[in-house]
Amino acid sequence: MRFSFDKAACQNTRRALRKEWLLTNGLGDYASSTILCCNTRKYHGLLTVNTPYGRHVLLSALEESIMGGGKEFTLSTRQHPGTLYPHGHDYLEAFRLDQWPQCVYRVGDVRLCREIQLVRGESLLLMRFSVRGPTPVPPLTLRLRPLLAYRNFHKLTHANPDLRAETTPLSDGFSITPYEGLPTLYIQCQTSQKHSFAPRPDWCRNVEYLEERERGFPYSEDLFMPGVLDVGMPPLANGAESCVYLAVGTRHCEQDLHQMWDAASHERTKAYKANVGLTGHLRQVGRQFCIESPAGRPEVLAGYHWFDAWGRDTLISLPGLTFHAGRTDFGLRVLAEMGRHVEDGLIPNMLSPQGDHAYNSVDAALWYAFALQSCLEVDAGHLAWVRENAWPALKAVISGYRAGEGRARQLDIHVDAEGLLHAGNAHTQLTWMDAQANNAPVTPRQGCPVEINALWYNTLAFADQLAARFGEEPLAGDMVLRQMRTAFFQRFWVYGGGGYLGDVWQNGKLDASVRPNQIFAVSLPHPVLAEDYQAQVVECVRNKLLTPYGLRTLAPDDLHYKGRYDGGPTSRDAAYHQGTVWPWLLGHYADALLRTAWDVDGAAMALLDTLTPLYCDHISQAGLGSISEVFDGSPPYKPNGCIAQAWSVAECLRLLLRLQKAAPAVYERWQKLAAHRMAHPVIGDTAGVCRVSMALEGCKKQHACAPDAAQP
Repeated sequence: MRFSFDKAACQNTRRALRKEWLLTNGLGDYASSTILCCNTRKYHGLLTVNTPYGRHVLLSALEESIMGGGKEFTLSTRQHPGTLYPHGHDYLEAFRLDQWPQCVYRVGDVRLCREIQLVRGESLLLMRFSVRGPTPVPPLTLRLRPLLAYRNFHKLTHANPDLRAETTPLSDGFSITPYEGLPTLYIQCQTSQKHSFAPRPDWCRNVEYLEERERGFPYSEDLFMPGVLDVGMPPLANGAESCVYLAVGTRHCEQDLHQMWDAASHERTKAYKANVGLTGHLRQVGRQFCIESPAGRPEVLAGYHWFDAWGRDTLISLPGLTFHAGRTDFGLRVLAEMGRHVEDGLIPNMLSPQGDHAYNSVDAALWYAFALQSCLEVDAGHLAWVRENAWPALKAVISGYRAGEGRARQLDIHVDAEGLLHAGNAHTQLTWMDAQANNAPVTPRQGCPVEINALWYNTLAFADQLAARFGEEPLAGDMVLRQMRTAFFQRFWVYGGGGYLGDVWQNGKLDASVRPNQIFAVSLPHPVLAEDYQAQVVECVRNKLLTPYGLRTLAPDDLHYKGRYDGGPTSRDAAYHQGTVWPWLLGHYADALLRTAWDVDGAAMALLDTLTPLYCDHISQAGLGSISEVFDGSPPYKPNGCIAQAWSVAECLRLLLRLQKAAPAVYERWQKLAAHRMAHPVIGDTAGVCRVSMALEGCKKQHACAPDAAQP
């Protein structure tokens, strides 16, 4: 999928500063900024490295300029108090993103293209600067001033005497170790012309990050500039490019940078061409979340930029990111790793390198069962692997929850007399709706939450199914499961409002709020709700919670509904699960819809029509090519939270795959319409346009390819 922003879109700074790109390398490192390469978050940076002590922004930005004919033209820009400076964005003619980001600047008749890549499996950033123009052109020099942050990505830095400003000269650049305990940074260039580095230590002060200010966090910092690197551009030949390569990494790079660039671009291009259509694109995007930690452990990062690897998010995301995306080996490694850490029935919600794992989730262990089901759904041949590597862990989950001892007791997790699962107290938040404001739960859900019991029933029924395959005694049995279904219906069913499931049963009372958690009683492979009532749940969710971007977390007619997710941390936390829209819920909504639909083609078409803005418009609104964490509950459904969320991508991919399988003709027709909509945005918008071109299955060329304006 190719994103092409024209000059008007690049010059509209108000919008351009909201468009963000992201590169990853499979280690948890990333490079990220806006299409102007003006950082608007403390998390932005050209090289953020995943260290044993957390992720650190090493190289925040480069101040770049091109010099020739006695003049210097600065191409970069930053936000300082009340102004953008320098004004490099004035020269920005186009931005393009397909395999990697490319910025095209025009100074007179000369065009300079800056391209950025991260080398997979290495903490190494590669940049290529190429110039085209009519000949003759006066000799050109690329001037680079690195701006270093060298801090944890959650924090900000300021000018301080503790930073070691000394640099070590290299034949092709320099290295610097600003702080003990953090990696040395090597900055090297490759050109056929002269180059030089002049140490000129200084601080670039009062750099501001607009997104942090809006989110209610500190937003100003100082960046360290160690010196100036001048690199001569090779002379222009007729019709040829003049190229300079730059490497920034945590090791001295001895390879030829041109060859490294070609190898890295070949790998990305190969993966890009192998993934066509929306499903192919989301499969490729999902790779960004699958990493090897510094300790060598397979992990799924919950979201970029600021989330870590969490048990619940990992196991919800795993089916869409791995088993349905052709990464089964990685998915099995994650399941094996998770299964090794079961204690008293619980799976950690956060794995600590020091071993003090956080066991504060009641549903992570139950999502483990669903991930196993998804693995076997894709390939039943993994049954032997499940028996050897996951079956003991699954039985430990069930026995631990039933015993209610140790960690489970500390969290008030136990099975009640009717077989339903109780979890939590007034001081805990153990479900996925875990936001707190002013040290108190925003959505208290202690007791018997509806989705937890749907997951518990599904886990028991699945375990009995496996036990029968393995020749073992059932862990629950038909009678226990029947009793659970009866008790579940008696506690949660609400006859008013057309019939639906309430949210939490506590001390003999039902919280009858209309929330999306009820959908899991229909969507899971073994639904706890009787078939006669399933369609009513889907209807309730469709009428009150479904939006073009996901499911609301609370019905708009509820007194506690909050339609805007904005303001500072307290304001946002108060709205997080009180109406805010979550795309990840769409995967299970689609499962439930297809289970209850009498007209599968009609249901699939209606859902795809509803979600067209998510798949066609949002994909170029925030994190380019990815799907955000949340949206406002009320129109116009502004995106917010992380710009790239693992379970959003995973479940939105799984939804498309389900509909493609259930209604192939409908899906093919819709995808062609979607491709046309993305490639032909509304013309005449003076704010500029972004054209998105997408290769479709069976097509040799991209559908409605974008103009070549972004070509250098």
